[in-house]
Amino acid sequence: MGKQLSEEVQQALRDIYYHERTGRGKEAFALLERASEAGDGDATCVLARCLCGHQYVWAGHGFPEDDDRATELLHKSVAQGSALGVLVSMRCGELTPEVQAAMPFASLQEAFDQVLEQAQWGDAFCQYVVGNTYFWWDFLRIQDKSMESFPSREAFKAYLKENISKCEDWFWKALRGGMYFAANNLNRYYTQGDEDIIAPRPEMAKDLWKTGAEYGHPIHQSFYAEELEKEGRKEEAFRWYKEAAEGGQPGAWCDVGRCCAEGIGTAKDEAYAVKCYEKGIPSGDIDSYNHLGKAYFRGTGVPVDYEKAFGLLSYAYDRGSRWGVFYLAKCCFNGWGTPQDYVRARQFLDQVDWNYWEADYLRGMIYGQGLGVAADIPRGVAYLQKAGNHPEVKTELARYKKTLFGKWVRR
Repeated sequence: MGKQLSEEVQQALRDIYYHERTGRGKEAFALLERASEAGDGDATCVLARCLCGHQYVWAGHGFPEDDDRATELLHKSVAQGSALGVLVSMRCGELTPEVQAAMPFASLQEAFDQVLEQAQWGDAFCQYVVGNTYFWWDFLRIQDKSMESFPSREAFKAYLKENISKCEDWFWKALRGGMYFAANNLNRYYTQGDEDIIAPRPEMAKDLWKTGAEYGHPIHQSFYAEELEKEGRKEEAFRWYKEAAEGGQPGAWCDVGRCCAEGIGTAKDEAYAVKCYEKGIPSGDIDSYNHLGKAYFRGTGVPVDYEKAFGLLSYAYDRGSRWGVFYLAKCCFNGWGTPQDYVRARQFLDQVDWNYWEADYLRGMIYGQGLGVAADIPRGVAYLQKAGNHPEVKTELARYKKTLFGKWVRR
C-alpha cells in the first residue's frame, strides 16, 4: 500500500477546497506551512498551489500570490518525495530535468501510480490531479509515448482518445468529492472537446454550475446565478447570488446590491444595496467600489457625497477599471469632491468610448469655451450637436452662430 496523505494535508484540503465557505482557509494555510517545514512534501505541494492565484485556488480565501515562492515550493515538494508534487510540477511546467532528477521515484509512472492509488482511495484532490494528467495529455510524458511509438497515426489517435476520455470519470469523482475545480475542466471538456479526437457534447455541461452550486461552492453559486439571470429567472438568480455572497464569493455582494438597486428578482431597496456594496469593499472588489461610488455621486441609498464618490471611483480607476470615468470627469469639470481641473476632466472624457450625450455636452463646453485647452469652436459645436436635443445643450449651442462664410463663432 502506498503512502497516504497526512492528516494535516487532508484537513487543509477540506478547508481550502472541499468546504471553502466555512472560512477556515487561513488556518489551513498556516497548517500547510507548519507541515511543509516539518518535511511533508504533499503539504508543500498544496501550499505552492495556494500561492498561484485564482486559477489554482479559490479567490475568497484571500491568499497572497507569489509565483517565485510557489515555484520554489513545488521544487521542494518533489525533493521531499511528494508524488503529488511531481505531477503538479509537471502540469505547471516546472518539472525540469534537474527537478525530475531530484525526485526519489524510479520513474514518472511510479509517482503517477502513487497518486492514482490515493485517488482510488477516494481523495478528491488526487482524483482531480489524475484527471488533469489525462485532460492535458501529461500521460504522454508519464508513459514515455509519442506518435513514433505507434505504427500509424490512426493507432496514435486511438491511444490518445482512450486516455484523454479517462479524465471525464475522474473529474466527476473529484467534483462529487468536493473539488469544485473539476467542474471547470469538465465544462471545457464538454463544450470544446479536444481537437479532432474528442467531439464536443455541450448538452452535458448544462447543469454543471447548478451541480456545483447545490454542493455549496460559492463560485459556482455565482456562475449559476448569472445563468439564471440571463434566462430571466430573476428571483432564483437573486437567491443564488445571496448564497454566493454569504459564502464569501468575491464580487457576489456587488451582484446582490445591483439586484436590490434595480429591483431584479427582489424588491427595490437602494439603501440595502449600499450596504451590500460596502460588504464588498474589504475584499477589494472593484465593482463594489464602482457601484458604491456611483451611489454617492447620485445620492441613491445614501446622501450625495462627491468626495466619497470621487475617492471610491478613483480607487477603481487606478486599478484598471474605466467603468466610472464619466463620473470622474464630471467631478473634475465641476470641482465636485476634488479641485476643478478641466484638463483632467478632458482626459477622463477621452476615455468615454461609448455614446453618451452628457459626455459630448461636456466636451462641447471644453472646446467651445477653451476650458483647459485652446478654444476650438467648430469642434465644440460638433460635440454639442452630437449631444442631442437636451435643454442644457440647446442653451449652450445658442451661444454660437454661423457667419455668412459658414464659420462658427461665439455670439
